[in-house]
Amino acid sequence: MIFEVLKIIAGEVNQYFVELEMEDSEVILENVAMIDSQQENADALKNKLILSLINLNEEVTLKNFPNHVLEGTKVTYKNPIVNLNLFLVFCANRSVYKKSLSDLSRILEFFQSKKVFTQSNTNFDRDLDEMSGIKNFRFTVELFTPTFEELNYIWGTLGGRQLPSIFYRLNLVEINRDLSTSEDAVISQISRNYKNILK
Repeated sequence: MIFEVLKIIAGEVNQYFVELEMEDSEVILENVAMIDSQQENADALKNKLILSLINLNEEVTLKNFPNHVLEGTKVTYKNPIVNLNLFLVFCANRSVYKKSLSDLSRILEFFQSKKVFTQSNTNFDRDLDEMSGIKNFRFTVELFTPTFEELNYIWGTLGGRQLPSIFYRLNLVEINRDLSTSEDAVISQISRNYKNILK
């Protein structure tokens, strides 16, 4: 589900660029740490806008919610859903600095106008094999501002060269495998027998 959500985000931003007739701007989903690597795909990242996942954590406030489904007279139990927060970065690896700033400004505009993403307000190609697992979803995207110390650590981890970038926190991606742990019948009636208690 992580890949699918990032694919949706990249597609939505790219659609916004098309609406603005910014033909030379396109967000690609790639590992920003590969920019200065010696690998072959490093050249493909030149003069690009890159979306990368840099961290994730579990939303612990929702960790202990029960996960069961009631169907007729049967209850199916599953392990609790894992709710994740994803930390994303949009990097402008442009050869012209002012173009980087312009692209980041448009990304800020997009997320200012759309913070909540659901299957009904979001366009994505449902016929793609890689998107076949998408059913119902709802997540929000909010600006995330690391401190200077955190920023230094992030870019040090990613390779040392800081690029014009914007960080976002994407809230509540649900990881829920369709596998039951047990099944039970629904309790339909309760009988009380006081005779044994009184003896």
